Amino acid sequence: MPSIVKELPPIPAERALKVIGGRWKAVILYYLFEGPKRLSELKRLAPLASQKVLVQQLREMEEHGIVHREVFAQVPPRVEYSATKLGHSLQPIIAALCEWGRRHAAELNAIDQLEPHPRLGNVERPKAAGALSRSSPRAQAPRPR
Repeated sequence: MPSIVKELPPIPAERALKVIGGRWKAVILYYLFEGPKRLSELKRLAPLASQKVLVQQLREMEEHGIVHREVFAQVPPRVEYSATKLGHSLQPIIAALCEWGRRHAAELNAIDQLEPHPRLGNVERPKAAGALSRSSPRAQAPRPR
């Protein structure tokens, strides 16, 4: 594990963002908080993520000690992923990020761009990645040249 420590930034906030930063890491963690999942289950839960990216992000989180990968000796082999104790410590942080995302969308008048996630209940997901409503000040700002 020494090589991983070398790759991570020394500033704590930057280090945390490096470990959990990634398009699908928060989504993967959210579902692993419910219990162990196979790759096929995670793919079903995050259908817009390619299998390659899911595997890559799972491996990174495993290297950083927040995800455990268990291989069962059977034919065909079965692999399950679960959140470690350190991974579970991120649960309130992921919940806080969801709440902040709702407040941010409301502040930018983009709340209409969010819809309830069928499995997350009141936690919301974007209808379109990066979409802002037309009434958003950012959406109306001229582009720099």
